[in-house]
Amino acid sequence: MKPTISTETQQNALAAAKAIQKPGQNKEQTKLIAQGIEKGIAEYKKLQKAKSRERDKARKQQLKAKFQATNNIDDTDELDDNSEPQSQFTTTTWIVIVMLLLSWVGFGAYIITA
Repeated sequence: MKPTISTETQQNALAAAKAIQKPGQNKEQTKLIAQGIEKGIAEYKKLQKAKSRERDKARKQQLKAKFQATNNIDDTDELDDNSEPQSQFTTTTWIVIVMLLLSWVGFGAYIITA
């Protein structure tokens, strides 16, 4: 499959060939030089696409590895949670519960004495 070269690339190649044209050089020679420049541009674009694909693959692999590492850490955290039972209530929670109970006891005592 021969890659098609855009008209813009052909025009740029012809302009570059004319810019470096030597005195006494005929049109055929200039066309050959322009074709060589076109091939060079096409090869450059092909290499850049290949590099871009490789960078994209590497980026995707890094993201995948990072995601898997995150999942592994989460999995080990879950294992740690299951192996070591922890209290549902923290110290702050207990303080709030005790204060709530005391306020209800105080409210009940107020109602009874009133």
